[in-house]
Amino acid sequence: MFLIQILLPVTNTEDSQSAFNVTREELAARFGGVTAYTRSPAQGLWTAPDGEKARDLVVMVEVVTEEFDRSWWRTYQADLARRFQQEEIHVRAISVDIP
Repeated sequence: MFLIQILLPVTNTEDSQSAFNVTREELAARFGGVTAYTRSPAQGLWTAPDGEKARDLVVMVEVVTEEFDRSWWRTYQADLARRFQQEEIHVRAISVDIP
C-alpha cells in the first residue's frame, strides 16, 4: 500500500477554492476517498533561485492506494501545477503497511 501526500497552495481566491474542490473530487473518485488537512495551513519558506526568501501556505491532501503508478502521478503533478498556477507541486509516495 502507498500513502500519497500532496501539498497544495492556499490562497483566499475563488479560483483557488475551485481548483481545490476539483482536485478533491478527482482524487476521491479515483482512489475511493481523500483526506484534506485544511484546518490550519502549513507555512512554507525557501530561498528562490534569485536569492529572495519566498513563502507560501499549503494544505496536505492524502490518498491511499494499492499501487503507485509513477507515470500517472507525474502527469497529474504537472496538471496540478498548471491548475494551481505553480512551478511545481510537491507529491510524495510513502510505502505503508496497514494491518
